[in-house]
Amino acid sequence: MRHGEPVGGRRYRGQLDDPLSEEGWAQMRAAVGDSAPWTRIVSSPLQRCRAFAETLASAHGLPLTLDERLQEVGFGRWEGRTAAEIEAATPGALARFKADPLNARPAGAEPLDIFHARVAIALEELVVRHAGEHVLLVGHAGVIRMAFAWALHVPLEHAYRIEVANASLTRLCFDAGCARLIFHGGSLHGW
Repeated sequence: MRHGEPVGGRRYRGQLDDPLSEEGWAQMRAAVGDSAPWTRIVSSPLQRCRAFAETLASAHGLPLTLDERLQEVGFGRWEGRTAAEIEAATPGALARFKADPLNARPAGAEPLDIFHARVAIALEELVVRHAGEHVLLVGHAGVIRMAFAWALHVPLEHAYRIEVANASLTRLCFDAGCARLIFHGGSLHGW
């Protein structure tokens, strides 16, 4: 599950630790309602993920683990900036990035292959350690894109073609080392 809208609205936040806005909290609550079909929750430690994960875990008596490897990608010079601010400062940079996220990264950004590797290692350990369980991962759009890349072999150069809405759920199922996409971009009400 991706976090809801943070304070400050839509921007390339990266590893800045902004909390959820009131709208973000409402989005998260609306996505899950009173349901909690999971056996455990794993979350990014950044507060836009962690705060909701802690609240949900507490309300339903679920174990919660925070994993540093599930933080969003570092966006370097773009951190905290809106798309309009980036475009004004460097016309065409966003289009180049979306067309070639491997090579057209912002200055100081975490390399995409390094980001993918840290997320993939965390996910691989999670799948092995909690085989047979229904785990909710509360994370970021980039983490969810890397989950697609890892589990479904989406090439990294295509990862940013995947839209990940605020507070949306993606469900992957793992059987005998094989991943299946059950749904993407939904809520618990859509099951």
